[in-house]
Amino acid sequence: MQGKRESIDSIDGTEIGLLTDGAGPPLLLVHGGMCRLERWAPLWPLLTARYTVTAMDRRGRGSSGDAGSYRIDAEYDDVRAVAEHLRRGAGRPVDVFAHSYGAVCALGAAAQGAPVRRIALYEPPGPQTVPAPWLERLHAFVAAGELGRAVGSFLIEVIGLPREQVLAMRDTPMAYDPLPIMANTMPREAEALSTLDLTALTIAVTQPVLLLLGETSPAWAPEITHLLHEKLPESTIAVLEGQGHEAVDLAPDLVAGALGEFFADA
Repeated sequence: MQGKRESIDSIDGTEIGLLTDGAGPPLLLVHGGMCRLERWAPLWPLLTARYTVTAMDRRGRGSSGDAGSYRIDAEYDDVRAVAEHLRRGAGRPVDVFAHSYGAVCALGAAAQGAPVRRIALYEPPGPQTVPAPWLERLHAFVAAGELGRAVGSFLIEVIGLPREQVLAMRDTPMAYDPLPIMANTMPREAEALSTLDLTALTIAVTQPVLLLLGETSPAWAPEITHLLHEKLPESTIAVLEGQGHEAVDLAPDLVAGALGEFFADA
């Protein structure tokens, strides 16, 4: 991924790393769990051809710093701080596309009054995503140093990937090692999700919201997506045919098309 690297300080002083490229209206990308900003590589050329795209590393990974303790509200602050930084540069509110846990962070930032014009959320998780038995297994795997088993459990039991696909992923070269990110961030993010009230975040969100939903995604995804659709004052559901939770990787053209249509609306 090509672009300009920079960083800003979030509200609590944590450094948040950014990568920006392209030309056009400002678009902020907020990635999900167990990854960093390079996860947008499949979409990067498609989006930078139409927008000035900024991808942020969420705290605790990549080019971003971290704090001594974790609050999910601090992640809302991070997204808001980046959106405010981009607004100052562009002279207008930004559009946001966020995936999975990043979608929760983007929703929380919008609820806090971040300068956002339109928001596209791809399957934000909630308490349904992290049932207590799985959460106990996650903590046990991490405590035992069995990070590979923790990742496999997450991808199969939570994301819904077939076991064969997960096994094949072990031999796929990646731009970064996800295991240290998982060990540092997944337990705390899962704990935060276990008590999260997503509907409370919708109360203060007034912007138009696009809710992307994979046709074959696990049961928690349509449950949460339709709940948010009922609560948000202006939202639309777009179903990604033949896709699950990972269409950013597997069908970037399909995702880019849905985003282009949504962000083009006046």
